[in-house]
Amino acid sequence: MNIDMIKDNFTAVHTLPAFLGDGIVRIRKIDKELPDENTYLKANDIIFHNGIIEVDVCGKLLEDAPDYARGFIGIVFRASNNDSEFESFYIRPTNGKGCTDPVRKAHGCQYFSYPGYTFSYFREFGISGYEGSAGSIALNRWSHIRAEITGDQGLFYVDGQKVLEVSGLKHGPDSKGAVGLYVDIGTDGYFRNLKIDCTD
Repeated sequence: MNIDMIKDNFTAVHTLPAFLGDGIVRIRKIDKELPDENTYLKANDIIFHNGIIEVDVCGKLLEDAPDYARGFIGIVFRASNNDSEFESFYIRPTNGKGCTDPVRKAHGCQYFSYPGYTFSYFREFGISGYEGSAGSIALNRWSHIRAEITGDQGLFYVDGQKVLEVSGLKHGPDSKGAVGLYVDIGTDGYFRNLKIDCTD
């Protein structure tokens, strides 16, 4: 599914989108101040349960981005009709190429589930297995995200390398819903070549 083909079928959820040339969409977060919230551009008329989602992403920093901004950019899947629940996978481009801090380097990508299971929740309670490194990512550079979702299992790839495997997606194996393009605090996000392959 190409962004050009469905640009009239997107709904902005606390984001400000702009459709550019060459099938590129630019997205910025608005109206929300906390991390890991429902801030995405949702593709309408798609009910995703199991399958594959792929998209190219390029995370840049806004001029007023806070110090802790990392260029957070990724995908949302199985989003409920009222946007109150979803699963998500994103990358932190500043934590990839050129990052010399080993702790940050280990947190190059993240799975989280809204509401409740945010990155801060996982870290506060010492819950591991929902973050990983992604050495190929960087600010102002295109990266390719691929998510393979089956039941409550998620395999996540960045630039052809598996970076994270999640067993037990928090909304369970039967959850289904929309797909979205996700950005977080301080991100000037660019997306292209969205493809969604539903297997059921």
